[in-house]
Amino acid sequence: MTDNDDADWFERALRESADSEDDVTESDATTEQPTEDVSDPDSGGPSEEDSSLFEDDFSSALRDVEFPGDESTSPPDEMDLPPGSPDGEEFADEDPESEIPRIELGIDGLDAMIRGGIPEQSLITTIGSAGSGKTTFGLQFLNQGLQQGERGVFITLEESKRRVVRSATEKGFPYDEYIKDGRLAIVDIDAVDMAHSLQSIRSDLPRLINDFDASRLVLDSVSLLEMMFETRAERRNEIYNFTNALKEAGVTTMMTSEASDDNPYVSRYGIVEYLTDAVFILQYIRPKNFEETRMGVEIQKIRDAHHSRETKPYEISDTGISVYQRATIF
Repeated sequence: MTDNDDADWFERALRESADSEDDVTESDATTEQPTEDVSDPDSGGPSEEDSSLFEDDFSSALRDVEFPGDESTSPPDEMDLPPGSPDGEEFADEDPESEIPRIELGIDGLDAMIRGGIPEQSLITTIGSAGSGKTTFGLQFLNQGLQQGERGVFITLEESKRRVVRSATEKGFPYDEYIKDGRLAIVDIDAVDMAHSLQSIRSDLPRLINDFDASRLVLDSVSLLEMMFETRAERRNEIYNFTNALKEAGVTTMMTSEASDDNPYVSRYGIVEYLTDAVFILQYIRPKNFEETRMGVEIQKIRDAHHSRETKPYEISDTGISVYQRATIF
């Protein structure tokens, strides 16, 4: 790809004519995600073919678009839970600066635990183990903006576009309608392809977001992208640069991340929580007396916002995630 081609690929991708959503095909067979780093440090950087892969994915995702214009906290050693509050209105500090524009997540109960809302253009990480609802969290967060007339982008490294739409629809989020309206772009891309094209993506993504006029973006899941890098130093540098590009894009971004096998309060590689503005922890909580396992959500941090620091129970239903901010875990 020439320098000129690299500079122009967003324009080509954003303006291509559309096929219908029915043209999107997929295999319903379950694919097993890689469990170890698979990057090739001797590859010499992305080839011309590699650098075009992300372009092709955006070409198919951003069709029929009508353009509007040409402090991190250290994880605790124990899993002892705070006692909880009957009224669910315990906050750590005074009210935040009122002039900062803020948004809601769209998660019933959880928004009530954040005084004033999350600052716009924050970079958010949702950490949890398999089955804890991370993808649903992201779908619901994006739906909150879309149903208010905003535009959004959903980048998935795990599922096809069709499966993302189906999952959202099952929760009552009309993603198919948002796509037809030209307000939602879903990009499905392989994690290896994205890692090989990351330099091009970093340079062009802010312009893509600006052209699409998106206000919210979801990346599901950053753990698969982190897995592609051989060393911790390379992984941290690449993810640091990528998160900076997301911040420059001027959107409120949510990334999902697998939890560490050893500590549910830490992401798989222990990197993203230090690079983001807000961290939510989704976890299974198993009592010592072997009673029913519960699911609990904790707000680990939100910059420029004050929030409850209690762990609260939540459930995943056919309408999404609901948090019981007035209840205690047990």
